[in-house]
Amino acid sequence: MTATADRPTLWSRAGALARQAPPERNRYVDFLRAFSILAVVVGHWLVAAPYMEDGAVRGGHLLGIVPWTRWLTWGFQVMPIFFLVGGFSNYVSWSANRRNGGSYAEWFTGRLQRLVNPVLPLFLIWTLFALFGTAVGVDREIVRLAAQLALIPVWFLAVYLTVAAVVPLTHAAWKRFGLGSFWMLVAGAIAIDVAALAFHVPYVNFLNFAFVWLAVHQLGYAWSEGRFARPGIALRWGIGGLAALGLLVGFGPYPVAMIGVPGEPLSNSMPPTVALLALGIAQTGVALALEPAARRMLDSLRLWTGVVLINGMIMTIYLWHLTAFVGVMVAAWLLGGVGLHVVPGTGEWWLARPLWFALYIAALLPLILLFARFERPSTSVIARENTPIPHWRLIAGLLLISAGLAASAVFSIASPLGVTGVRLWIVAMPFLGAALVRFGPVYKLRRRIG
Repeated sequence: MTATADRPTLWSRAGALARQAPPERNRYVDFLRAFSILAVVVGHWLVAAPYMEDGAVRGGHLLGIVPWTRWLTWGFQVMPIFFLVGGFSNYVSWSANRRNGGSYAEWFTGRLQRLVNPVLPLFLIWTLFALFGTAVGVDREIVRLAAQLALIPVWFLAVYLTVAAVVPLTHAAWKRFGLGSFWMLVAGAIAIDVAALAFHVPYVNFLNFAFVWLAVHQLGYAWSEGRFARPGIALRWGIGGLAALGLLVGFGPYPVAMIGVPGEPLSNSMPPTVALLALGIAQTGVALALEPAARRMLDSLRLWTGVVLINGMIMTIYLWHLTAFVGVMVAAWLLGGVGLHVVPGTGEWWLARPLWFALYIAALLPLILLFARFERPSTSVIARENTPIPHWRLIAGLLLISAGLAASAVFSIASPLGVTGVRLWIVAMPFLGAALVRFGPVYKLRRRIG
């Protein structure tokens, strides 16, 4: 038998891991994590709708072109589910860390590494693209738009890392106040929206990145403690959240779309609003009402293996799916705009979506094969150093990483000015932050014996 035949496939490796999962593991948590990220990918591929007009490529946005599609965001805007799952997972891991006498630095360093390491290659590749694109004379506006579109997914990591950083505080608040800690955050989110929308206080609405996502994260704590164990209770939360969302959209100032729409004066996601929080409550209730049936379904080894496979490359899929999209669009443009002359939202455009999705997937697969390794710890024999990272370095590293990720999504790493065509200060921040918390030196290599 050849070495190639002996090499395990991705499916066989996922199957081996699936069989090793302890019986007490809540497989539905992993299912929801995979489902939420895949829904975001599909949503992005649908919403971005470039087309050719008068010989030029127009950056179409489906929600702006076809207004009825804004209702679809109530299903495709599933970032609340990811924060719900994060709350569940962080509750379990932080509780175990405390029981085992672990330090905050050790716990959070592990979180940072798993989430940031896959981002660094993405930053590096797009920095090189911006550098060489500028050097060979590609229009700087095209370079900027391509880089900004490809790096949009990283904004989420900036917020999630910050939410994870304060887990000791939110966990303590949960232990003391229970669901009261959730309702206090809801009250804070409402107060922020009132200040921003009724009294026009500038920039205060950005505080809802904390209030809204921390509130959903607290619901993950409630889930982990069995507060939604009865489907009837979960369903009541879902109906209540949906009713609140309907009232906010129907009689309040909030738009139907749960993501930003070009030309709209108010976005429900950037920054998040109380309407998005109501959607998060509704999605939490519906998702957890389905948990008993879903967990029985996940007893199937084949389905569970698929969930394990997706979760093993979930960050790579999320981070690189828009790079794959940009690659397909560039190829279509270079081929004379093939397929881009169809007006978005028409019947012909919808019928073509399966073919375009197949192309996006084909472009994404090699990126997954190349970069999924950064989600996994090194296969070298390694051991952690005993010296914990000082908290000040951990916090400074977090701030640099989060600022760099947020700035790349907002401004783009590509610059319309300067010799390099790159905003080097944006690119540098995540790498400096990663170096500050010593992602490399925190591990000490040992010689393999035998």
